[in-house]
Amino acid sequence: MSPVPVMHWSGYLSTIALTIVAWWGSTAVIARLVGRTPDTYPSLLVIASALGLTGFAANVVLRDVTTPAAAIAGFSAALFLWGWIEVTFLTGAVTGPSRTTLPRRQGWGRAFDALRAILWHELLIVAIVAVVAVTTLGRDNEVALLVLLLLWLMRTSAKLNLFLGVRNLGAGFLPPHLVHLLDFMQQRRMNLLMPASLLLGAVLMTSFGRDALSASTAFEATAGSLLATLALLATVEHLFMILPLPAEALWRWSLANRRPST
Repeated sequence: MSPVPVMHWSGYLSTIALTIVAWWGSTAVIARLVGRTPDTYPSLLVIASALGLTGFAANVVLRDVTTPAAAIAGFSAALFLWGWIEVTFLTGAVTGPSRTTLPRRQGWGRAFDALRAILWHELLIVAIVAVVAVTTLGRDNEVALLVLLLLWLMRTSAKLNLFLGVRNLGAGFLPPHLVHLLDFMQQRRMNLLMPASLLLGAVLMTSFGRDALSASTAFEATAGSLLATLALLATVEHLFMILPLPAEALWRWSLANRRPST
């Protein structure tokens, strides 16, 4: 007799749909709000900080709860934290010690300049992930930590690919005060890292998907579905970098209020 699935197919499909909507919706909302005038940024930072702290608190409260709802809540908590990171970066509140265009350098000099442009942002990610790891690692519900690690890994991969060169730089997502970051990106059809990045995304998606389908509890099935879908979406984002299709088209509404660079 074959084992009885711990979650009906409708549960898998609804979890996948929820992940896609949350991914697209959160990106669209942040892009839209960052596109407003800078005088709105203080209020935006306060709201983002409140949501981020709420994410921290929710993660601590739910770290020993293993229900499907707790898995979704852990995923949401991680998105609140990641949204906080994104807002602090895109508003220019937390970027790096270098905030202007630098003379073009090559090799390691260019890599060093690129790191200086986003150093505080990278250290903030490390700090937040570290705090979540300290409060969550080894507990029953590690969904928030796994989501943050996955987002960090795939976002780092995306940044490296932009540095090495891709077809679509996603310049439309950069507000005017961050356009100097384009100096550290290259426009080319492909780079040697991209195939490895796509393979990594596919491996992660397959691994988490297998965990979801072979789960022994509904919590594990939900967590695996969330992570597998997120890995798929991250892989799709990488594909958009090299396909002859503008990624901004997916967020046309949210970028409609973007101000021109001066």
